[in-house]
Amino acid sequence: MGSSELFLILLFSVFLITLISAKDLYFEATCVNNGNFTANSIYGTNLNLLFSQLSTTADFNYGFYNLSVGRSPDQVNAIGLCRGDQKEDVCRSCLNDSISELKQRCPKYKEAIGWSEFCTLHYSSQQLFGSMKSEPEQIFYNKYNASDVDGFNRALRPLLTNLRSRAAAGGPFLKYAADNTTGPTFLSVIYALEQCTPELSQKDCSDCLTTAMGKMDPYCTRSIGCRILQPSCNLRYETRPFFAVEGIPQPPPPLSLPSPPEGNGNGNRSNKTRIIIIVVVASVVGILSLVLCIWICLKLRKRREIIEKGDEMIKAESLQYDLATIRTATNNFSDENKLGEGGFGAVYKKLQK
Repeated sequence: MGSSELFLILLFSVFLITLISAKDLYFEATCVNNGNFTANSIYGTNLNLLFSQLSTTADFNYGFYNLSVGRSPDQVNAIGLCRGDQKEDVCRSCLNDSISELKQRCPKYKEAIGWSEFCTLHYSSQQLFGSMKSEPEQIFYNKYNASDVDGFNRALRPLLTNLRSRAAAGGPFLKYAADNTTGPTFLSVIYALEQCTPELSQKDCSDCLTTAMGKMDPYCTRSIGCRILQPSCNLRYETRPFFAVEGIPQPPPPLSLPSPPEGNGNGNRSNKTRIIIIVVVASVVGILSLVLCIWICLKLRKRREIIEKGDEMIKAESLQYDLATIRTATNNFSDENKLGEGGFGAVYKKLQK
């Protein structure tokens, strides 16, 4: 084996070792001075149990995790949030790396926050779920400034404002928005994303991101890249693409609930009154229709009886004879033709012709 081949093998080995041991260059941690704990304490045991649950949970839940272990005053609460464009395998790997980093950097702190490129992990003895927190924060900006600062900010500000509205309007599963816009020159493009923990209300998310945008000045107003990291939200922009735009499963849209009637409740009373009127009118119409049907049936029945009676009268009249015919048939009521007498008078027999 030649020296050149040995050099290539050594170089490749160093590359592999560097690749395997590489850490997230974007990772930042803040150890919050909110009390300490010892390794063998109940809080320490609960924290380790929480880390274990976070590492082994089977639910992806669009990259959002809310966990609590133990009871006050030793309860540990944690929120894990993966960047909205990351898939499950990257998300889990990022959270596990964050656990290892926080154990090393904040070993005795009851509260700590770790921000990675793809996820955020925050644990504390205080309640975190549903509580908007904009501090403590971490701010990083690119050392290179835009060539046209005013033009750069004219393009950037509307993009960030739009992303803030879109992220805040997200449902209870994901409050994330990412997009790009044309920069001050034809060939320049600005990429940006904003995200909140999804349990926040739309207003709290919007307020958190507004606070983050306010912290850009004076650090990021001239820079071509910036990261504002807060416990409940974060924003980032660059002049290069850094987020995925396809292949990420999106959560179902939020349910559209019917808008409540305006006013002080008169709308409800009006609706009830309208329903009552409709029911009463329908009942009256139904009763009148029934009465009309009965009346028509009775009229038809009476008419039929009259017609039938008329037929019988016609038949009876067809059996009567005029007086001249009777005189001739009875020989002028001769006693010889008399058969007897009944309740209607004498009865005669008819002469045979």
